[in-house]
Amino acid sequence: MRSACLIAALAGLAYAAPKPAPQDMNFDEIDSADVPTLTGPPVDAVSQPVSYDEAAAKASAAADVTNDLSSPSKRALAKRGVNDPCSQQPDGYGPKPATDSVDAFLGFQTFTDTANNSPTPQGYQRSFVNLKASVNANSYMGLYTLKTYDTIKCQQLCDAANLCTAFNIYFERDPTLAPADACPNPTSFTNIKCTLWGSGVTEQAAVNKGQYRRDFQVVIAGSNGYTKNNPPDSQAGFDGPTEFGGAINAPNSYIGQKYFPGVYDAGKCAAACQANTAYDHRHPRSDGTYDACNFFNVYLLSINNIPQGTYCGLYTKTWGKQYSTNYGQYRGSDYYSVSSSYGYTLSPQDPGHI
Repeated sequence: MRSACLIAALAGLAYAAPKPAPQDMNFDEIDSADVPTLTGPPVDAVSQPVSYDEAAAKASAAADVTNDLSSPSKRALAKRGVNDPCSQQPDGYGPKPATDSVDAFLGFQTFTDTANNSPTPQGYQRSFVNLKASVNANSYMGLYTLKTYDTIKCQQLCDAANLCTAFNIYFERDPTLAPADACPNPTSFTNIKCTLWGSGVTEQAAVNKGQYRRDFQVVIAGSNGYTKNNPPDSQAGFDGPTEFGGAINAPNSYIGQKYFPGVYDAGKCAAACQANTAYDHRHPRSDGTYDACNFFNVYLLSINNIPQGTYCGLYTKTWGKQYSTNYGQYRGSDYYSVSSSYGYTLSPQDPGHI
């Protein structure tokens, strides 16, 4: 009988450091997880509507738990196409400096004033302001190009997208033509971009300072980030969410964990919990008992304050906030932190015997 089904596949992996306590972060699982291929909008994109499918994500999470017993499943996002050489690009609606240069764009006072004076939408908090870089993280969901630098419009797009918990709005210097041999450095215009994220956004995650497209340099200015204050959604068959300080570190009843890079999604943990119970119910001990997942703790895992994905701790009994004492761990000089930690309790409880 497998008492910790979610880590059984990793039991043979060697780790040079002292063996961690059972509820410490499983770095082997984090390292081996398939990270999303797309961590921000492609450089030539002007629109990328959100297509995150919660039902499919839950089904994938449940299958992933079961597959841990045999072989890991591998998933990747398809990369997008590019524009035809020297094709006209969609019009940019943002203001632009009188001089068409990178230095003039980065120093344009209008961008600074707009970013500093834009309102913070109700139900959100501003995470950073007026950076010269945009967010790049595992939890990327979609992109919209706006006609004005409108934080309220960007917030409305986030609110309309399931599991969107943050947005990044910024000015981007883009080429009027798709750069190619015949037009390596075309004139520029300004796009106003709104990207949506399935986790909070942080200043540390704003690492995209632009790039070259042939001889044309794409750069960013006036970048603001906003994070929603709301807890995660309720989950069918569970009571909650109950807000915690850190991750649960309970004295007993722990049966395993699962990590999902990408969008912060409590539904994946609910699916993992139910799949764990279903597997153990099919493989009971000789006395008819099995490990029923009656409670799970979900939190957003970040590395050096850059969001990475959803981490789930599974338990046979419920634990309260007084046990949420794991706020993070160091791994060398890198800090793996816990945020948005919540608990869900199965209702009714599964007795754990046939």
